Amino acid sequence: MLSLMQILMVILDVMWFFVIAHVIMSWLINFQVLNLHQQFVAQIWYGLNRILEPAYSRIRDFLPQMGGLDLAPLVALLGLYAARIIIQNNMASFY
Repeated sequence: MLSLMQILMVILDVMWFFVIAHVIMSWLINFQVLNLHQQFVAQIWYGLNRILEPAYSRIRDFLPQMGGLDLAPLVALLGLYAARIIIQNNMASFY
């Protein structure tokens, strides 16, 4: 069971990295540092969107409309962090 908990921790770490990369890329694209006309940048951007959009859309369903401000990545990061804390606190019971 401990191995499953460790696998869950790795999955949470990878998702954390994807959300951080998505946020940083969105800033760089909006400030025109990166260009979506470059094939490599576009592939990474659309790949991250396909991975994260299902989670973001569920989060956006219960968040209030904030105009142009999207708080879904922040809520996703908080959720991932909370899940990580819950798993770490309960991991000792599986030794």
